[in-house]
Amino acid sequence: MPQPGRTAAVEEPATPSAWRVRIRMHDHPGTLARIAIRLADLECNILGLSVLPVPGGVLDEIVLRPATGLPRRHLADAIRAEGCECTAIIDADVHELVDPSSSTLLAARRAIDDPARLADVLKDVLGADVVTLVPAAEANPARTESGHRAVFELGADSALVARRQWAPFVQLELTRAEALVTLLTAAVRNVAGPVVLDRPDGAAIVLRKGVPGDADAVSELHRRCSMATLFRRYHTGMRTMPRRRLHRLLVPPRGTSVLAVFGREVIGLGQLIPLMSGGAEISLLVEDAWQRQGIGTALLARLAVLAEAQGITELSADSLAGDDALPRTAARAGLRTEPDMERGEEGGAKLRLFLPA
Repeated sequence: MPQPGRTAAVEEPATPSAWRVRIRMHDHPGTLARIAIRLADLECNILGLSVLPVPGGVLDEIVLRPATGLPRRHLADAIRAEGCECTAIIDADVHELVDPSSSTLLAARRAIDDPARLADVLKDVLGADVVTLVPAAEANPARTESGHRAVFELGADSALVARRQWAPFVQLELTRAEALVTLLTAAVRNVAGPVVLDRPDGAAIVLRKGVPGDADAVSELHRRCSMATLFRRYHTGMRTMPRRRLHRLLVPPRGTSVLAVFGREVIGLGQLIPLMSGGAEISLLVEDAWQRQGIGTALLARLAVLAEAQGITELSADSLAGDDALPRTAARAGLRTEPDMERGEEGGAKLRLFLPA
């Protein structure tokens, strides 16, 4: 209880280590200097400054360390006294002290290393409240919510929707984020580009994406394979691949195919098919004359790279019971394997493969 003649101490809420303050002002000489003097009078220490051009002036974003116990309304009043508009005052994190260019480049590196985190990375770059991955048909880019909502397309099928209530997005921020998404899209396309295997015998073997025009070459691949090799891949007796199935092999639904090509001949085929339940299913076929020469290992390693680029960390495959060819290939490709309790096709075994952490 307070003692007579004394004023009870009022406990102030803890002041955050830094604030991010957005100030809209006319682009006139001396305006920023007057704001800096006002901040100094309030014992605020400026830690970082970014200038964002906007129609009719500029939007200065200042990261500062406020004086202990300084109410935000006093700061906003001081800014208004200089004829400027304080559009936002929010808590800031340490990473916001990095200049925007460096921050964006570091964010790009994080997204390339882990594509599944692209939404989180874009959220950090924009200082958004939330970034959501949605089907392209639901993105509705025309709906901007007075600048508080932005859409970034990720191709024909999906898009990222960013929302921020504490301040509307400005064009420079959107341009920076669009450049980041474009860079990452290009990186993913590059991941899917052709790769030349480095072989000691000098044979020029290329791993590349399969296209419908490869149908004849893939048909010839099956014709050159033995019945045992085809049975190991399809778990059924067959000698030739029906024409109607060639297209599905080269362009599987929702998935992709990777071919091993020597000259004009396709000598190996791998498939990666993402599953609606998560993960992806893979399959391999290498013609007999090229087996035990690392072709299957190279194909599987390439499929793992493509899977990782899509944020997939777990693969599954069907193999014949007692056949250890696929587990051995997976081990050489750097993947960890374990049997799956679910039975594979035609009573075979189901195998789970895990990408390195």
